[in-house]
Amino acid sequence: MTPSHLGYRWPAEWETHAATWIAWPHNEEDWPGKFSPIPWIYAEIVRWLRSSEPVHILVQSDTHRQEAIKVLQRANVPGHDIYFHVVPTNRSWVRDYAPLFVKDRDGKKWAVKWQFNGWAKYADWREDDAAGRAIAQISGAPAVEVVEGGQPVVLEGGAIDGNGAGLLMTTEQCLLSSVQERNNGLGRSDYEKLFFQWLGTQQVLWLVG
Repeated sequence: MTPSHLGYRWPAEWETHAATWIAWPHNEEDWPGKFSPIPWIYAEIVRWLRSSEPVHILVQSDTHRQEAIKVLQRANVPGHDIYFHVVPTNRSWVRDYAPLFVKDRDGKKWAVKWQFNGWAKYADWREDDAAGRAIAQISGAPAVEVVEGGQPVVLEGGAIDGNGAGLLMTTEQCLLSSVQERNNGLGRSDYEKLFFQWLGTQQVLWLVG
């Protein structure tokens, strides 16, 4: 049985969070020649997040954790409600490789894990994909991986958005284009079926372009 058949739905982004997950930046190639201010920008992000909810931060190692703590302390970010986890990643775009959490009417959660493959662009993505599974495990939510036709389904969290009431929005350019193709052979109706099964979606809006 898939989550939707059991009464689960994908909450909207603006609904109450149990926590927010981020990965402390480390891959300087993502900000070529501009990396030095990035940890300080992340410190500001953490400051605003933890004012309303706990923040879980993925770090590469104990040394990387100490580096992050030093930046947060120098930025005068209070230390409570901040939790570090040594979970190696390739990049810090957690939104794209973390599981999507669905919940039922009683608030019980499942972690729905889609495969991440570096946007079908980068060769180094396996640590990010594994980090998504680690997030699910650390959260304590039962985890399920999305498979279709015996193959894992690739989907980035940033490729879709939903209103928590069954409406999901995505783009043809991301999911249906042959450029950086995520899932060979999957078409519009296939994705809509998967979104219904795993996220409780009732309607999909496809943006063109």
